Amino acid sequence: MIDKISAKTTFLDKFHTRTRNSTDMTDTIVVPRTIFKGYLGIMTGTTLVTLGGLTQKKTKLNKALMTSGLLTSLYGTWAFVRPFIIKDAKGVEKTK
Repeated sequence: MIDKISAKTTFLDKFHTRTRNSTDMTDTIVVPRTIFKGYLGIMTGTTLVTLGGLTQKKTKLNKALMTSGLLTSLYGTWAFVRPFIIKDAKGVEKTK
């Protein structure tokens, strides 16, 4: 039973065998952690603002979602831009 499971090809294995350059499937890009936090903050903030826009009839929930969304987006923008403004910021990769 175990041999049958290990002999099966997975969905990703099919892609690896059919691509001309299989390293294209496993390439990685080094992104500083602060930029990644920025992406997450901007995406989360946008989602919260959208949810706040959908709950206009519930005033307290609307204001809470809008405020938290705007603050999260503001933090995301700061985290995204900080490595480019402050070169020696914590979390910025210094090697090339």
